[in-house]
Amino acid sequence: MTYSRFALYDLPADAELARHGAAWLGWDAERGTVCDSPTLPGLDDVTMTPRKYGFHGTLKAPFRLVDGVDLDALKEAVAALALCTAPARCDGLRVATLGRFLALVPVGDASDVSALAARCVTALDCFRAMPSDAEMARRRAVGLTPAQDALLLEWGYPYVLEAFRFHITLTGVLGADALDAWYATVVSFLPALPAPYTVSSLALVGEREDGHFELIERYALTG
Repeated sequence: MTYSRFALYDLPADAELARHGAAWLGWDAERGTVCDSPTLPGLDDVTMTPRKYGFHGTLKAPFRLVDGVDLDALKEAVAALALCTAPARCDGLRVATLGRFLALVPVGDASDVSALAARCVTALDCFRAMPSDAEMARRRAVGLTPAQDALLLEWGYPYVLEAFRFHITLTGVLGADALDAWYATVVSFLPALPAPYTVSSLALVGEREDGHFELIERYALTG
């Protein structure tokens, strides 16, 4: 399989949560397959944007490999990082509204998870090719703060380090009049959310030719 971009994900280790999350979005990133979704009017439309990424929390956003390195080198670096990095934990997860979309977010102190993501961003930055002008323009089109723009210039993505907020996306942008209804729907669909919640591995994923992301390899955090 040839991949155009790579990313580091948290793919939830809780089997029930992972199964329900994949069904909600209609794409199982761990298995690289389409999966059956519940029969809910409008679900296909509201999950269209996050579907190709799968049910995940981003630790290092998608990036192209810099010239001169290959996937094997990236695998070795991720394996080495996982070997010396401890699992990260928060008190649990809850469904929340972030702007105009729904996501699972941490309960309580999430500093351990943020520190893990920061380590992924900085330790593996040497593998990241610079974003194209078109990519930079697309990021800036949403209206970044000066601090976010500085992060974009330095790290290729505006929502890292101090601007990072761990979340597992559940919908695309929703109308204000639809947020409450979809909030109730997703809460009733998902299983009991784990408490505490632990990020126990780094999932290296790749973007396929069809635009969907799938798991390449999972590395246990053993530091």
